[in-house]
Amino acid sequence: YTALDPAKVMAQRAAAATAGALTRFGLAEVPASRGESAYVWDEGDAFRAMVIEGLGTKNLVADAVRPITGRSHYEAVAQDTVAMIVNDLIVVGAAPQVVTAYWAVGDGAWFDDRVRASDLVDGWAAACAMAGATWGGGETPSLSGIVDPATIDLAGAAIGVVAPKARLVLGDRLAAGDRIVLVASSGIHANGLSLARRLAERLPDGYATPLDAAPGDAGPPTTYGEALLAPTPIYAAFVADVFAAGVDVHYLVNVTGHGWRKLMRAPRDGLRYVVEAVPPVPAVLAFVQRQAGLDDREAYGTLNMGAGFAVYVPPADAAAVVAAAARHGLAAWDAGRVEAGARGVEIAPLGVAYDGASLAVRAGG
Repeated sequence: YTALDPAKVMAQRAAAATAGALTRFGLAEVPASRGESAYVWDEGDAFRAMVIEGLGTKNLVADAVRPITGRSHYEAVAQDTVAMIVNDLIVVGAAPQVVTAYWAVGDGAWFDDRVRASDLVDGWAAACAMAGATWGGGETPSLSGIVDPATIDLAGAAIGVVAPKARLVLGDRLAAGDRIVLVASSGIHANGLSLARRLAERLPDGYATPLDAAPGDAGPPTTYGEALLAPTPIYAAFVADVFAAGVDVHYLVNVTGHGWRKLMRAPRDGLRYVVEAVPPVPAVLAFVQRQAGLDDREAYGTLNMGAGFAVYVPPADAAAVVAAAARHGLAAWDAGRVEAGARGVEIAPLGVAYDGASLAVRAGG
């Protein structure tokens, strides 16, 4: 991210100069959405939002685990990819409408493995259904010399609608006193997989290494590889339920790259985000932290560490968010507060803090 984030900011500044093109259609961008996970424009009766995202390298884990389990795991990998797209879209208050797929291969023969290809297709369709979105098509380029012939690069895009317009969430209503509700992750999701893969290379049994369940985890013990492949939750139905319950949502964060530093993503100075209670860490993430020798500052600044999503609301609404999560089979915790102070994140129980300069993903800070 040290190299990537400055490039992202540079791109945001250049992209902003193109905003005037929307006026040809009688539309206008929402400038405050630049630097958010999804870009938003005003269509008059509603806002529209769009995002493009990719899986990363998690499918390489699926490929390596297949000889161990006899399964392709591409139905889970498909859900991960759609989750990466949709979970970034919903943070601005958008309901997903259409998802498209971009599956790039180094050789079209990748699709000759009909079991794997079928699992990918079926998993993608099922994930779109979970998101409440239509799968609108996609692109499957064969990029010889760019993509390894044995692999696939999975990505896609989505468009969503913010209606009524009052549901637009860009952090402008965040205030000292707001509560931070953290919603459970299912494991590593799709961030930190390069590190996880390097760890597998030095484990004597690699991905077949037994991984005992953490206290409170459901299900029997599993292997490291299978635990890494637990699919990412799609939080769209949960967020829709939160809005339907009349909750006054002040901000939403998809906790992906940058770990818990993302809790200060809002474009607001003078606010500090204090975590008072730390959710249980999934066994696979505790294993990665231990095996990689990461201290808490490194681990929580890189991985989701058990919190996959965050909802910021007035104190009176925190319990309603926790209840909505439970209705969707998700654990959630009224875990922190927003207070006046220098921009930063403090994880009080761990004695870990990040200042504002440690997260620079938008132009202007």
